[in-house]
Amino acid sequence: MTRDLSDKSQRHPEKAHKPDTPILRKPSWIRVKAPTSQGYRDTKKVLQDNDLTTVCAEAGCPNVGECWEQGHATMMIMGDICTRGCSFCNIATGRPDKLDVFEPGRVADAVAKLGLNHVVITSVDRDDLKDGGAEHIAQTIRAIRHRSPKSTIEVLTPDFLKCGPDALETVVAAKPDVFNHNLETVPGLYPSVRPGARYFASLRLLQRVKELDPSLFTKSGIMVGLGEDKQGVGQVMDDLRAADVDFLTIGQYLQPTPKHHAVLRFVSPEEFKSYESAAYGKGFLMVSATPLTRSSYHAGDDFARLQAARSAKTGTL
Repeated sequence: MTRDLSDKSQRHPEKAHKPDTPILRKPSWIRVKAPTSQGYRDTKKVLQDNDLTTVCAEAGCPNVGECWEQGHATMMIMGDICTRGCSFCNIATGRPDKLDVFEPGRVADAVAKLGLNHVVITSVDRDDLKDGGAEHIAQTIRAIRHRSPKSTIEVLTPDFLKCGPDALETVVAAKPDVFNHNLETVPGLYPSVRPGARYFASLRLLQRVKELDPSLFTKSGIMVGLGEDKQGVGQVMDDLRAADVDFLTIGQYLQPTPKHHAVLRFVSPEEFKSYESAAYGKGFLMVSATPLTRSSYHAGDDFARLQAARSAKTGTL
């Protein structure tokens, strides 16, 4: 049954009691044009025909026009209702429906129809499931491998905080090419920004991926403009490198509605450039740090560069 979630108090019931926070006017380097191209419409139709949800639309990504025009989209599986209520996120919060057993096949069909060389699969948090949806993610990876064996696969997973260790093992055993889990912000802001998560649990998740399969690329990202300082961002970089994470993304937080966490400042392109330089200096193989950077933005091109960077580091072809 389709929910009517157009009213923000229904879409985000956990935020309904919060006072409105004014949304700051975006600076020139943040503004993007509304999507109108034929490529955008074609991608939208493939997604609609396969009854698929994307984080591009659900989270209001500013890059949706550019990505869909090029036939790129980040598939969001396991429904469009999240069991968490993070203060930054525009995905609806509530009680999710049962998993759709046919969804992995529909995702694989869409990947084939779009001819994707690299696909990003993300999901809502499913704390209602014993394994957090790990087997469903693994089935989706396997379905894509079957339909599009040449496509590389990136997963952006939940933290599996309430699951046993076998949940992560299930996803890693399905052999995605990139395992991504976002820290989202600095540890000091977790109580207000990401209250259902635990910073060091997320960090340990990423570290354990490499312990289970050192060949997998690992990736994580944060938003800035939430109230963090440069020292906090530097700490996140150091923690991720200690966990042997390969790829870091840093982007500007954009406030979805007045009920969400406020944007405290717009970080300048020059400051993003300084974060990029610092991160490379700390040993990341790949860094994307710009105002419009998102986890899956240019993910395919970045994956190719990530492979090249590893080859250069190890001296392999």
